[in-house]
Amino acid sequence: MKLQDLQASVGQAIGTSGWVLIDQDRINKFADTTDDHQFIHVDVEAAKKTPFGGTIAHGFLTLSLLPSLMNQLEKVEVQMTVNYGFNKMRFLSPVKTGKRVRGHFKLMELEEKRPGQWQQITEVTIEIEGEDKPALIAEWILQHYA
Repeated sequence: MKLQDLQASVGQAIGTSGWVLIDQDRINKFADTTDDHQFIHVDVEAAKKTPFGGTIAHGFLTLSLLPSLMNQLEKVEVQMTVNYGFNKMRFLSPVKTGKRVRGHFKLMELEEKRPGQWQQITEVTIEIEGEDKPALIAEWILQHYA
């Protein structure tokens, strides 16, 4: 899909990813990668004594899944895409170990800032399977170079 074609989807949902399992192994690897070994993420026995009743994923682990989840949608023809940041980002509900998550993507804005450089703002909602409240909602900004 060309960027100009995607522009017709501003204000609309542009796709939903598949489900991704958040298991303890994934959480432990993320903790090792980020040096964030807070007990609520990695100590199963201690985490059972918390209001969550067990370990939960790092919020930043859930956030880090955004590129992978978005890559499951129809590809846009560009030379490269880079993260530019977020307008808003909120962690609304913890992802308990063993749950699956998926992303819902809505194109909010797509604008050519300079010749060949486009800025995309996408509203992303990360759903937790079987839960009413999402894990996070974000306005994600990407820069595309055509």
